[in-house]
Amino acid sequence: MQPVKKAEIANDGTPQAVTGVRIREITAADLPAVAALLTRGFAFRSEAYWLRGLDRHAQRARPAGFPAFGYCLDHGGVPVGVILLLFSNVQAEDGQTIVRANVSSWYVEPAFRAFSSMLVRAATRDKTVTYFNITPAPHTWPQVEAQGFKVYCKGQIYAALALSRPLADVTVAQFDGGDRAGLSSYEAELLRQHAAWGCLSVVVRHSGTAHPFVFQKHRVKNVLPIDRLLYCRDLGDLVRFAGNLGRFLTRRGGLLVRIDANQPMAGLIGWYSAKRGRKYAKGPHPPRLGDLAFTEAALFDG
Repeated sequence: MQPVKKAEIANDGTPQAVTGVRIREITAADLPAVAALLTRGFAFRSEAYWLRGLDRHAQRARPAGFPAFGYCLDHGGVPVGVILLLFSNVQAEDGQTIVRANVSSWYVEPAFRAFSSMLVRAATRDKTVTYFNITPAPHTWPQVEAQGFKVYCKGQIYAALALSRPLADVTVAQFDGGDRAGLSSYEAELLRQHAAWGCLSVVVRHSGTAHPFVFQKHRVKNVLPIDRLLYCRDLGDLVRFAGNLGRFLTRRGGLLVRIDANQPMAGLIGWYSAKRGRKYAKGPHPPRLGDLAFTEAALFDG
């Protein structure tokens, strides 16, 4: 990319002219510096956290012709700003393969904040790609919307699936890569990869049909055990097999399941909140609810 023009910015209250800044793709050689930069921006995360997720992403198959890790602001050969983009080939509901990019983490050093919007515009300019942000902080929502993103998920449900009545003649089993009957090759590989990243990949079988699910275990305030839904073929499957899945997850220490939603869902016992969980997208194929496959949630938090 071409160097960007100098900008008058404030550093410690003093306007300064900064030159020699350019936007370029992040390379593998930049990853230690990128991890250190993101650790400064997100003090609750360690460098090891970032490096583990970036290494996982580096080892997976990605769409050809797109940046491996996203873009950075380069000043004198050193990254001073970064926007991580996790590109993936995913299968749309109609079966076609599409390219989407999870806008994972975005941070710019204070002295270079004047270039922040320019970095985002440059990084999300391809109109054939669907870009989506699944972790925007509430105070950034107006800024994200000004960048052309639209809300596709308004909130989330915390559901006690085990309180729903289970269906008869249903089996729920952890996916071990063996029995792939009833799964597409895309779904089987999705389950395999997420299991390798520490997620819980599950297959529900009923009446000769297989239904794939991926959950990620975490704790609210390091206390309450929660299973976050990262993938299912259809949210209707989650409602249908809520009682069966709830009992399976409860035996593994999960009391509640966190589900992306735009409103309360009939058939689930729990509560809906729009205070957290908002997600944004721009591009031709906004993600459907119940599909966070191959995102930062799995790669970094799994």
